[in-house]
Amino acid sequence: MEHFDVLIIGSGSGMSIADAAINRGMNVAVVESGPLGGTCLNRGCIPSKNVIYPADVISVIREAAKFGIKVKIEEIDFGYIMERSRKMIGEDVSHMEEGVKHVLNLTMYRDVGEFVSDYTMKIGEETITAKYIFIVSGARPLIPPIEGLEQVGYITSRTVWDLTERPGSIIIVGGGFVAVEFAHFFSSVGTEVTLLSRSPRLIKQGEPEVSELLERSMGRRMEIHTGVEVVDAHMVDGLKRVSAVDTDTGERSRFSGEELLIAAGRKSNADILKPERTGVELDERGYIKVNEYLETTKAMIWAFGDAIGRHMFKHVANYETEVAWYNFLGQRDPVNYSAVPYAVFTHPQVASVGMTEAEAREKGHELLVGHYDYRDTAKGAAMEIEEGFVKVIVEDGTYRILGAHIIGPFAPILMQEIITAMNTVDGTIAPIQNAMYIHPAAPEVVQRAFFSLHKHEH
Repeated sequence: MEHFDVLIIGSGSGMSIADAAINRGMNVAVVESGPLGGTCLNRGCIPSKNVIYPADVISVIREAAKFGIKVKIEEIDFGYIMERSRKMIGEDVSHMEEGVKHVLNLTMYRDVGEFVSDYTMKIGEETITAKYIFIVSGARPLIPPIEGLEQVGYITSRTVWDLTERPGSIIIVGGGFVAVEFAHFFSSVGTEVTLLSRSPRLIKQGEPEVSELLERSMGRRMEIHTGVEVVDAHMVDGLKRVSAVDTDTGERSRFSGEELLIAAGRKSNADILKPERTGVELDERGYIKVNEYLETTKAMIWAFGDAIGRHMFKHVANYETEVAWYNFLGQRDPVNYSAVPYAVFTHPQVASVGMTEAEAREKGHELLVGHYDYRDTAKGAAMEIEEGFVKVIVEDGTYRILGAHIIGPFAPILMQEIITAMNTVDGTIAPIQNAMYIHPAAPEVVQRAFFSLHKHEH
């Protein structure tokens, strides 16, 4: 049985821990049953943006007529778009594969591992132990209990990348980030899209006004049904047909498509690892329990990223990597999730950071709320942005920024200045209100949202 100083499960953000440990002279093992780089590189953020950017270009071309530009799209090469993404990812992964071969004090185990006792893991035919363990095992697509689903067949965010031909029509089950981004992509390349969301609104954790505008805008390009639960699936005349029940009325509807994409959330990979055998407890959803220092219920074992199911974004995992590492070194810094941002690369784009207005009120804050439309700025008018806005939530008295929500062009880019302001020493609106903004430019809509602060009774 081989013993290591550090064992890391997962080769996504966990590789940063491996690098740091090796640089300190430690003997490190990494267990990875899939491709190197984890979900973000192989099946998530990177490949999705590789295909969504072409979709954005298509959207710009299709809207060019309102500026007096008459242009026609002759062909959309779906196969090329998908192959381009596969090639880009393949090159990155191959560089990683080659790189790890030459790292001293690093042993890669390319198989599924499961704990068999305290600090002991079995991988294939080998059993290893480690003094310190970091569980960064991620999550996988959640497959809801839909009768007949396995017989009909479906794709997920793991397998969609294997498509080489554009489906003529597709049913997407889900209403979160993955579902709406793929709905944008497929509708842009010419696929007829039907989106079925169990939640009563898209991106349910977002600001309600954002969800409403997103559904209204995307609904012009596809069929969207919210508050419906898909209960069964069948093949009918060569098409995949699903039945969905309205969660309020119980009314049943049927929808058909050439392809079926399940994007109904994520499921922890912890059940594969059997972490309870090394004293690591799971929560009621199956994610690994950690405290504010990212320590599990077992001494000398940490966990972070999608494995803990808190904020399942790559940038959060990268942040948690630093917290876990410095706590491993004895620094004792708690995680701070007060300014967690996210972006949704739909058309229009969405970005958010911190609390929604409802969340801030629930926590007892006295609020000032600001709102400004893109179209009321010079740049927004020039771009003929008919819909889209910035909403900001600020604590009355302290002027500390509690949250912000943007829907419209460049939303993730515009959000960054708010994220930065929230991470200043006092986290107030001062850097934004006092700054000299370029005129006319898109960021003015952010500053004007903060200039429009007012007491807002809910």
